[in-house]
Amino acid sequence: MTAHRVDGPVLVVGCGLIGTSVALALSDLGTDVHLRDLTPATAEVAAQLGAGTVDPVDAPRIVVVAVPPASTAATVLALLEEFPTAVVTDVASVKSDIAAGVTGHPGAARYVGGHPMAGTERSGPMAAAPRLFEGRPWAVVPHADSTDDAVGRLTGLATAVGAVPMTMTPQAHDRAVALVSHVPHVVSVLTAGLLASAPRSHLDLAGPGLRDVTRVAGSETGLWLDILGSNAGEVREVLTMLRGDLDRVLDALDAGGPTLSGRLADVLDAGRAGTRRIPGKHGDRAREHAVVHVQIADRPGELSRLMTHAGESDVNIEDIRIDHEYGRPVGLVEVEVAEDRADHLVRSLTARGWSAYR
Repeated sequence: MTAHRVDGPVLVVGCGLIGTSVALALSDLGTDVHLRDLTPATAEVAAQLGAGTVDPVDAPRIVVVAVPPASTAATVLALLEEFPTAVVTDVASVKSDIAAGVTGHPGAARYVGGHPMAGTERSGPMAAAPRLFEGRPWAVVPHADSTDDAVGRLTGLATAVGAVPMTMTPQAHDRAVALVSHVPHVVSVLTAGLLASAPRSHLDLAGPGLRDVTRVAGSETGLWLDILGSNAGEVREVLTMLRGDLDRVLDALDAGGPTLSGRLADVLDAGRAGTRRIPGKHGDRAREHAVVHVQIADRPGELSRLMTHAGESDVNIEDIRIDHEYGRPVGLVEVEVAEDRADHLVRSLTARGWSAYR
């Protein structure tokens, strides 16, 4: 990543996962960062992690609001008044209501919405990481009154911390995140909820696919109540489309026979087509990848040895994950590589003593 300087001081208000990660990333670049949180002890924790200082600041150039979504609009308005020369942005995942609330305010020109598409199912400053935003989209969401200077400062901040700025309107942003973030979260939660009363013997059959689908369901309930409530209209629209597809599946299962196969094939093929539209790394068009499975002993140094041998095979690894085999001291590593390099990797690893297959 090429470092871009962000002129400070920058005030980060809200020292949870995202706010502290922004502060850590800027502090690593040498920016003068000040921290504030409704709970002072939380800001102190972030400061101890190296995210900045809790000392007051008189005239920040940029204020980043990273408070819960339900409090974001009021906090933005208060900070526009408190700091009459600062550009104020936020990291909330819903933008239309905030933009509407700011419109008409004397400081509206200095506000531009933002939303880094990064995070984990964990929360709080201890979960923060300075490289959280590297390679991730950062929505830059100006409203009708935002100045070019405000947009430029936020774009510069996003670029500096390694993110990829993408400018869009508040309405387009909220429609987009309903599709790519909010509804997938609801589906993950619904799937995970089915597991709560399932027999343990059924859960013992779980593999990595189930963990992939349910991972984000462990996120904080209060945060998602705010998000879904703030974007209720757009989320409902996408869920209604999803319900239509679910009804098609149920109808096919009821019909059985050739009708089942035909109707389900349409749904499954649409899903495969959708996965191919998800951008690949660096935002490029998704490439055809293959997965090479490698059995690995569960002991120190084995994963490093596997990566060394893969590198010696002159194969670029696109993604990797480990699934520990049930009841055995071994794991199964899934190495994702370009389709046209998979067979070569299998042969190369096998020659080096690994149990590898596609």
